[in-house]
Amino acid sequence: MTDTIDPILNDRVSRRAVLAAASVVPATALVAAHAQSSGNAPLSSGRTHNKAALVTGASRGIGAAIAQRLARDGYQVVINYRGSKDQAVALVREIQRAGGQALEAQADVGDSQAVRQLFDTCEQSFGGIDVVVANAGVAHTVPFAEMTDEDFEHIMNVNIRGSFYTLREAARRVREGGHIIALSSSLTVLRSPGSGPYAASKAALEVFVNVLAKELAGRQISVNAVAPGPVNTSLFTTGKTPEQIAAVAARTPHKRLGEPADIAAVVAALCGPDCAWINGQVIFANGGLV
Repeated sequence: MTDTIDPILNDRVSRRAVLAAASVVPATALVAAHAQSSGNAPLSSGRTHNKAALVTGASRGIGAAIAQRLARDGYQVVINYRGSKDQAVALVREIQRAGGQALEAQADVGDSQAVRQLFDTCEQSFGGIDVVVANAGVAHTVPFAEMTDEDFEHIMNVNIRGSFYTLREAARRVREGGHIIALSSSLTVLRSPGSGPYAASKAALEVFVNVLAKELAGRQISVNAVAPGPVNTSLFTTGKTPEQIAAVAARTPHKRLGEPADIAAVVAALCGPDCAWINGQVIFANGGLV
Protein backbone atom coordinates (compact mmCIF):
# COMPACT_ATOMS: atom_id res chain seq x y z
CA MET A 1 0.00 0.00 0.00
CA THR A 2 0.96 3.64 -0.14
CA ASP A 3 1.89 3.59 3.54
CA THR A 4 4.35 0.72 3.01
CA ILE A 5 6.33 2.05 0.07
CA ASP A 6 9.86 0.74 -0.23
CA PRO A 7 12.63 3.27 -1.04
CA ILE A 8 13.08 3.89 -4.74
CA LEU A 9 16.86 4.07 -4.57
CA ASN A 10 19.40 2.86 -2.05
CA ASP A 11 21.16 6.20 -1.48
CA ARG A 12 19.87 8.17 1.49
CA VAL A 13 19.68 11.96 1.79
CA SER A 14 17.87 14.11 4.27
CA ARG A 15 14.40 15.27 3.27
CA ARG A 16 15.33 18.81 4.33
CA ALA A 17 18.26 18.87 1.91
CA VAL A 18 16.19 17.42 -0.90
CA LEU A 19 13.41 19.95 -0.53
CA ALA A 20 15.83 22.85 -0.22
CA ALA A 21 17.61 21.89 -3.43
CA ALA A 22 14.35 21.60 -5.36
CA SER A 23 12.80 24.72 -3.81
CA VAL A 24 9.85 22.60 -2.70
CA VAL A 25 7.42 23.61 0.02
CA PRO A 26 6.77 20.65 2.37
CA ALA A 27 3.48 18.96 1.56
CA THR A 28 2.17 19.30 5.10
CA ALA A 29 2.70 23.05 4.99
CA LEU A 30 0.91 23.40 1.67
CA VAL A 31 -2.07 21.35 2.82
CA ALA A 32 -2.27 23.31 6.07
CA ALA A 33 -2.11 26.63 4.23
CA HIS A 34 -4.75 25.46 1.76
CA ALA A 35 -7.06 24.40 4.58
CA GLN A 36 -6.51 27.65 6.44
CA SER A 37 -7.30 29.75 3.40
CA SER A 38 -10.50 27.80 2.81
CA GLY A 39 -11.66 27.67 6.40
CA ASN A 40 -11.40 24.71 8.73
CA ALA A 41 -14.95 23.45 8.46
CA PRO A 42 -15.99 21.12 5.62
CA LEU A 43 -18.02 22.69 2.88
CA SER A 44 -20.82 20.18 3.54
CA SER A 45 -22.72 21.14 0.43
CA GLY A 46 -26.07 19.53 -0.23
CA ARG A 47 -24.39 17.44 -2.91
CA THR A 48 -22.09 15.66 -0.46
CA HIS A 49 -24.13 15.67 2.76
CA ASN A 50 -24.43 12.11 4.09
CA LYS A 51 -22.23 10.79 1.30
CA ALA A 52 -19.26 8.55 2.06
CA ALA A 53 -15.86 8.08 0.49
CA LEU A 54 -13.32 5.28 0.91
CA VAL A 55 -9.65 6.02 0.19
CA THR A 56 -7.17 3.14 0.23
CA GLY A 57 -3.59 3.70 1.35
CA ALA A 58 -4.67 6.97 2.91
CA SER A 59 -2.55 7.27 6.05
CA ARG A 60 -0.02 9.59 4.40
CA GLY A 61 1.13 11.20 1.18
CA ILE A 62 -1.30 11.59 -1.71
CA GLY A 63 -3.89 9.34 -0.07
CA ALA A 64 -3.95 11.46 3.09
CA ALA A 65 -4.33 14.67 1.06
CA ILE A 66 -7.23 13.12 -0.87
CA ALA A 67 -8.93 12.04 2.36
CA GLN A 68 -8.51 15.54 3.83
CA ARG A 69 -9.87 17.23 0.72
CA LEU A 70 -12.91 14.96 0.43
CA ALA A 71 -13.66 15.43 4.14
CA ARG A 72 -13.39 19.20 3.69
CA ASP A 73 -15.81 18.92 0.77
CA GLY A 74 -18.32 17.26 3.08
CA TYR A 75 -17.75 13.54 2.56
CA GLN A 76 -17.66 11.09 5.45
CA VAL A 77 -14.30 9.42 4.87
CA VAL A 78 -12.92 5.97 5.61
CA ILE A 79 -9.12 6.12 5.79
CA ASN A 80 -7.65 2.74 4.91
CA TYR A 81 -4.15 1.73 5.95
CA ARG A 82 -2.16 -1.47 6.16
CA GLY A 83 0.53 -0.84 8.76
CA SER A 84 0.62 2.86 9.66
CA LYS A 85 -2.09 2.91 12.31
CA ASP A 86 -0.69 5.86 14.25
CA GLN A 87 -0.63 8.04 11.14
CA ALA A 88 -4.15 6.99 10.18
CA VAL A 89 -5.47 7.76 13.67
CA ALA A 90 -3.74 11.14 13.65
CA LEU A 91 -5.30 11.98 10.28
CA VAL A 92 -8.76 11.02 11.53
CA ARG A 93 -8.34 13.31 14.53
CA GLU A 94 -7.14 16.14 12.31
CA ILE A 95 -10.21 15.80 10.09
CA GLN A 96 -12.51 15.64 13.10
CA ARG A 97 -10.93 18.75 14.64
CA ALA A 98 -11.69 20.56 11.37
CA GLY A 99 -15.34 19.56 11.68
CA GLY A 100 -15.33 16.57 9.33
CA GLN A 101 -16.27 12.94 9.79
CA ALA A 102 -13.72 10.16 9.36
CA LEU A 103 -12.63 6.80 10.69
CA GLU A 104 -9.62 4.57 10.09
CA ALA A 105 -9.85 0.97 8.88
CA GLN A 106 -6.99 -1.51 8.59
CA ALA A 107 -6.89 -3.79 5.54
CA ASP A 108 -4.34 -5.27 3.17
CA VAL A 109 -5.76 -4.60 -0.29
CA GLY A 110 -3.94 -7.68 -1.58
CA ASP A 111 -6.34 -9.81 0.50
CA SER A 112 -9.77 -10.07 -1.12
CA GLN A 113 -11.53 -10.95 2.15
CA ALA A 114 -9.94 -7.96 3.88
CA VAL A 115 -11.15 -5.70 1.06
CA ARG A 116 -14.71 -7.01 1.44
CA GLN A 117 -14.57 -6.33 5.15
CA LEU A 118 -13.22 -2.84 4.46
CA PHE A 119 -16.25 -2.05 2.32
CA ASP A 120 -18.49 -3.58 4.99
CA THR A 121 -17.01 -1.15 7.49
CA CYS A 122 -17.76 1.80 5.25
CA GLU A 123 -21.36 0.72 4.68
CA GLN A 124 -22.01 -0.10 8.31
CA SER A 125 -20.50 3.15 9.54
CA PHE A 126 -21.87 5.60 6.98
CA GLY A 127 -24.80 3.80 5.39
CA GLY A 128 -23.32 3.32 1.93
CA ILE A 129 -20.45 4.22 -0.40
CA ASP A 130 -20.46 7.01 -2.96
CA VAL A 131 -16.77 7.48 -3.78
CA VAL A 132 -13.94 4.95 -3.90
CA VAL A 133 -10.36 6.07 -4.51
CA ALA A 134 -8.01 3.15 -5.20
CA ASN A 135 -4.83 4.89 -4.10
CA ALA A 136 -2.88 2.10 -2.40
CA GLY A 137 0.27 1.20 -4.30
CA VAL A 138 3.95 0.33 -4.07
CA ALA A 139 6.89 1.30 -6.25
CA HIS A 140 10.15 -0.50 -6.96
CA THR A 141 11.92 1.32 -9.77
CA VAL A 142 15.06 -0.56 -10.69
CA PRO A 143 16.35 -2.00 -13.98
CA PHE A 144 15.02 -5.38 -15.06
CA ALA A 145 18.38 -7.03 -14.41
CA GLU A 146 18.37 -5.87 -10.79
CA MET A 147 14.73 -6.53 -9.82
CA THR A 148 14.19 -9.47 -7.50
CA ASP A 149 11.35 -11.96 -7.71
CA GLU A 150 10.10 -10.64 -4.38
CA ASP A 151 9.99 -7.03 -5.60
CA PHE A 152 8.17 -8.04 -8.77
CA GLU A 153 5.59 -10.06 -6.85
CA HIS A 154 5.09 -7.18 -4.42
CA ILE A 155 4.31 -4.76 -7.25
CA MET A 156 1.89 -7.15 -8.91
CA ASN A 157 0.18 -8.12 -5.66
CA VAL A 158 -0.55 -4.58 -4.50
CA ASN A 159 -0.80 -2.53 -7.67
CA ILE A 160 -2.70 -5.01 -9.85
CA ARG A 161 -4.31 -7.59 -7.57
CA GLY A 162 -5.05 -5.11 -4.78
CA SER A 163 -6.48 -2.54 -7.17
CA PHE A 164 -8.56 -5.21 -8.89
CA TYR A 165 -10.06 -6.32 -5.58
CA THR A 166 -10.82 -2.70 -4.69
CA LEU A 167 -12.39 -1.87 -8.05
CA ARG A 168 -14.36 -5.13 -8.11
CA GLU A 169 -15.88 -4.38 -4.73
CA ALA A 170 -16.52 -0.78 -5.76
CA ALA A 171 -18.38 -2.01 -8.85
CA ARG A 172 -20.66 -4.04 -6.60
CA ARG A 173 -21.29 -1.44 -3.93
CA VAL A 174 -20.91 2.18 -5.05
CA ARG A 175 -24.29 3.85 -5.14
CA GLU A 176 -25.86 5.26 -8.28
CA GLY A 177 -24.31 8.55 -9.29
CA GLY A 178 -21.06 7.77 -7.49
CA HIS A 179 -17.43 7.96 -8.52
CA ILE A 180 -14.59 5.43 -8.73
CA ILE A 181 -11.04 6.72 -9.18
CA ALA A 182 -7.77 4.80 -9.47
CA LEU A 183 -4.31 6.34 -9.06
CA SER A 184 -2.11 5.58 -12.04
CA SER A 185 1.23 7.24 -12.93
CA SER A 186 2.69 9.40 -15.67
CA LEU A 187 5.37 6.73 -15.99
CA THR A 188 2.90 4.76 -18.11
CA VAL A 189 3.75 7.30 -20.83
CA LEU A 190 7.24 8.47 -19.83
CA ARG A 191 8.51 4.87 -19.42
CA SER A 192 11.77 5.92 -17.83
CA PRO A 193 14.56 3.36 -17.35
CA GLY A 194 13.90 1.30 -14.23
CA SER A 195 10.13 1.80 -14.35
CA GLY A 196 9.16 -1.25 -16.41
CA PRO A 197 7.14 -3.48 -14.03
CA TYR A 198 5.86 -0.51 -12.02
CA ALA A 199 4.68 1.39 -15.10
CA ALA A 200 3.12 -1.78 -16.49
CA SER A 201 1.19 -2.34 -13.26
CA LYS A 202 -0.18 1.21 -13.43
CA ALA A 203 -1.04 0.81 -17.12
CA ALA A 204 -3.21 -2.14 -16.07
CA LEU A 205 -5.24 0.24 -13.89
CA GLU A 206 -5.89 2.46 -16.88
CA VAL A 207 -7.34 -0.52 -18.74
CA PHE A 208 -9.37 -1.45 -15.65
CA VAL A 209 -11.08 1.95 -15.40
CA ASN A 210 -11.86 2.17 -19.10
CA VAL A 211 -13.50 -1.25 -19.14
CA LEU A 212 -15.26 -0.78 -15.80
CA ALA A 213 -16.81 2.52 -16.94
CA LYS A 214 -18.49 0.60 -19.76
CA GLU A 215 -19.58 -2.26 -17.53
CA LEU A 216 -21.36 0.12 -15.14
CA ALA A 217 -23.48 1.65 -17.91
CA GLY A 218 -26.86 2.80 -16.66
CA ARG A 219 -25.83 3.44 -13.06
CA GLN A 220 -24.50 6.97 -13.63
CA ILE A 221 -21.19 6.06 -11.99
CA SER A 222 -18.07 7.68 -13.42
CA VAL A 223 -14.84 5.68 -13.40
CA ASN A 224 -11.53 7.42 -14.11
CA ALA A 225 -7.82 7.30 -13.39
CA VAL A 226 -5.54 10.12 -12.25
CA ALA A 227 -1.91 9.83 -13.31
CA PRO A 228 0.39 12.03 -11.19
CA GLY A 229 3.91 12.97 -12.15
CA PRO A 230 6.65 13.39 -9.51
CA VAL A 231 5.01 14.46 -6.25
CA ASN A 232 6.63 15.78 -3.11
CA THR A 233 6.18 12.67 -0.95
CA SER A 234 8.56 10.11 0.49
CA LEU A 235 7.58 7.78 -2.35
CA PHE A 236 9.42 10.07 -4.73
CA THR A 237 12.03 11.86 -2.63
CA THR A 238 13.43 8.99 -0.55
CA GLY A 239 16.81 7.88 -1.79
CA LYS A 240 17.29 10.70 -4.30
CA THR A 241 20.03 13.32 -4.17
CA PRO A 242 19.19 17.03 -4.07
CA GLU A 243 20.52 17.30 -7.61
CA GLN A 244 18.19 14.55 -8.85
CA ILE A 245 15.17 16.20 -7.26
CA ALA A 246 16.08 19.62 -8.68
CA ALA A 247 16.56 18.15 -12.15
CA VAL A 248 13.09 16.60 -12.14
CA ALA A 249 11.47 19.77 -10.81
CA ALA A 250 13.12 21.72 -13.63
CA ARG A 251 11.38 19.49 -16.19
CA THR A 252 7.98 21.00 -15.42
CA PRO A 253 6.94 24.43 -16.78
CA HIS A 254 6.17 25.52 -13.21
CA LYS A 255 9.68 24.46 -12.12
CA ARG A 256 8.50 22.55 -9.08
CA LEU A 257 7.35 19.14 -7.97
CA GLY A 258 3.68 18.41 -7.59
CA GLU A 259 2.22 18.49 -4.10
CA PRO A 260 -0.25 15.97 -2.65
CA ALA A 261 -2.83 18.77 -2.52
CA ASP A 262 -2.46 19.23 -6.30
CA ILE A 263 -3.50 15.64 -6.89
CA ALA A 264 -6.24 15.78 -4.27
CA ALA A 265 -7.74 18.78 -6.07
CA VAL A 266 -7.98 16.80 -9.31
CA VAL A 267 -9.63 13.87 -7.54
CA ALA A 268 -12.08 16.24 -5.82
CA ALA A 269 -12.97 17.80 -9.15
CA LEU A 270 -13.67 14.39 -10.67
CA CYS A 271 -16.00 13.67 -7.74
CA GLY A 272 -17.91 16.88 -8.34
CA PRO A 273 -21.08 17.40 -10.41
CA ASP A 274 -19.30 19.45 -13.07
CA CYS A 275 -17.13 16.49 -14.12
CA ALA A 276 -19.81 13.80 -14.36
CA TRP A 277 -19.36 13.68 -18.14
CA ILE A 278 -15.71 12.66 -17.75
CA ASN A 279 -15.83 8.87 -17.72
CA GLY A 280 -13.42 6.07 -18.58
CA GLN A 281 -10.53 8.53 -18.90
CA VAL A 282 -6.97 8.96 -17.63
CA ILE A 283 -6.24 12.47 -16.35
CA PHE A 284 -2.53 13.31 -16.33
CA ALA A 285 -1.81 15.58 -13.37
CA ASN A 286 1.90 16.22 -13.78
CA GLY A 287 2.28 19.98 -14.31
CA GLY A 288 3.22 19.50 -17.96
CA LEU A 289 6.25 17.29 -17.21
CA VAL A 290 8.40 16.75 -20.26
